Amino acid sequence: MAPGLIEPAEFVALSSHRKELDLEDTSWRQPVEKKKTVAYEPGRTVFESHDEFYEHEDLRPSFPSLHWDPLTEVPYHDKGIHGDAQFRNLLASATDVFDYNPKIGTEIHGVNLANLTDAQKNDLARLISIRGVVFFRDQTELDIDAQRQLGAYFGKLHKHATTAVPRQAGLEDVHVVFTESTAKDQRAVFSPTFLWHSDVTYELQPPSYTSLKVISGPPRGGGGDTLWSSQYGAYDLLSKPMQQYLEGLSALHSAHMQADGSRAAGRPVRRDPIVTEHPLVRTHPVTGWKSLFFNPGFVTGIVGIPKAESDAIIGYLNEITSTTQEIHVRYQWQKNDVAFWDNRICNHSASYGFTGHRRHAVRVASHAERPVFDSAGKSQEEELSARYRLLDVNKDGTRQSNYND
Repeated sequence: MAPGLIEPAEFVALSSHRKELDLEDTSWRQPVEKKKTVAYEPGRTVFESHDEFYEHEDLRPSFPSLHWDPLTEVPYHDKGIHGDAQFRNLLASATDVFDYNPKIGTEIHGVNLANLTDAQKNDLARLISIRGVVFFRDQTELDIDAQRQLGAYFGKLHKHATTAVPRQAGLEDVHVVFTESTAKDQRAVFSPTFLWHSDVTYELQPPSYTSLKVISGPPRGGGGDTLWSSQYGAYDLLSKPMQQYLEGLSALHSAHMQADGSRAAGRPVRRDPIVTEHPLVRTHPVTGWKSLFFNPGFVTGIVGIPKAESDAIIGYLNEITSTTQEIHVRYQWQKNDVAFWDNRICNHSASYGFTGHRRHAVRVASHAERPVFDSAGKSQEEELSARYRLLDVNKDGTRQSNYND
């Protein structure tokens, strides 16, 4: 019998009266329930043993000594443009769908990512372009081949120049995230703000739709959550004068730190590092909304202004990105969960605190268009406020209210 919180009832005979009872009448039996105590130790999770066979040996990290030519611009057409405005194809089989907060993050139940039709894929792209990141639980059928096939529908798959790829040959367009259970905690290596990034923004055509599947990791409450931050939301936090100022600027995104780190560790750099200039504000081709295109991990400077001014802007945008809770979503992973996000409009950050657990995930990212700014673009906040008849957001401090905690 499967274990449960209530053990099978035990029956106690009322022996002193048994002779007086009709033995065929079972009413003299009195059930006594024994409750099973829930085992709990604060802050402790059970470690999974990996001493024996590991089912994902082929997806363990490797660093093959390869060298690739520089990337060149390729055509791109966003499939989200063809998605249904109500996502009726994607949600036809859904059993539940909910947002984490108004700005970012949606979770869908009942949808199998391994068996989507093209119409469902288009809806998925459209939803991600609006919500930033969408979560799917327990995607057991989405193996690495299906994950790559799904990613390739949205665009050319990105090959990372420095990070790990699977041991299995032919999967160089898969990025492997792997921390062994015996690895040292790396909190002392990076500042919390620096961990926030959008993937490989130094590329000519940085990624759009990106999926990450955790195939082995801490159990619930064991740490290793991922956080995402909306760049639509970050743009909308700015005052009108600041928005207009930043819309005329561009930033430098550098691959050199990653390359230098790989060389220092004795690992190959498969493509020469580059520095690329991108607009500091970009416009999304599906939504038409403006967003910041900035991240603490790869932006090294603002072009055309004094260094002191550049450093001040970077510091200010770092703070908005990393500390504004209402534009954040935090996801607590379980095995076989998938997050699908748009790197054009999201930053994300790892979190630590899972020492003792193995954490293993695989990521597939599709190249997008080269970032562009369109002055005719709109604000996500202003458009949704008008659609849902919300109060205009106060940005000048004149309409004060109590702090809510």
